[in-house]
Amino acid sequence: MSPVTDRPWRTAALLLPAAIAAAHIGPAATWLPGVRLRLFPALSGTGRRRHVALTFDDGPDPESTPRFLDALDDLGVRATFFLLGEHVVRHPELARETARRGHEPAVHGWTHDRPWRPAPLRDAEELARTVRAVRDATGHRPRWYRPPYGILTAGRWSAARRAGLRTVLWSAWGKDWTADATPSSVRAHVAADLRGGGTILLHDSDRHAAPGCWHSALGALPALVESCRRAGLTIGPLHEHGAPVAPAGGGRRI
Repeated sequence: MSPVTDRPWRTAALLLPAAIAAAHIGPAATWLPGVRLRLFPALSGTGRRRHVALTFDDGPDPESTPRFLDALDDLGVRATFFLLGEHVVRHPELARETARRGHEPAVHGWTHDRPWRPAPLRDAEELARTVRAVRDATGHRPRWYRPPYGILTAGRWSAARRAGLRTVLWSAWGKDWTADATPSSVRAHVAADLRGGGTILLHDSDRHAAPGCWHSALGALPALVESCRRAGLTIGPLHEHGAPVAPAGGGRRI
């Protein structure tokens, strides 16, 4: 092959890895709130205008999750818990108790990793394994998936669909994973973005965050719930949230 005719093949060989990487990580752009809220309201967890979905990531954790379950009982609120498969198999009784108290189990993945390299077969196997673990522990088949860090790749989106899971991120978060988070800061971060029809992201564990940071989310719960109720909003799990009915931002602020 002559140098002239060889040039397109060389160019293709150079561009192919970049194209594969772009296809893999491209959906992660939905992590950006503006992109997600405007273009993918369902992915943001946008639901009925008078409802707010309360969700927690990273459990079950025997140190902290029971405290959240008790607090939610006291507040008369049910939520959706996105569970990690490796934690579920270590603490199946806690996953079972979460469901027994009326909360909705969902899938957060098997481990809390960052998916920078394409691994579609591993993604499919791990999500299927997590679905089985959650179902076996709780008696409920999960219907929702949220990827760790909110980083949605093409492989994980496809794996979730094959596993019968609907992917949902959030519209308001408390930034409760940092060492300097406080109940007041968590409440302020949520209030800045939350509208009726929104989905709140908090964490019921510090295993993948600053040690002890879960205390901030726990301490923020009463004020968050009270603010929503004062605004005439009902708080509950995702399965009560309803299908998206309006662009994000159309609901009432807390």
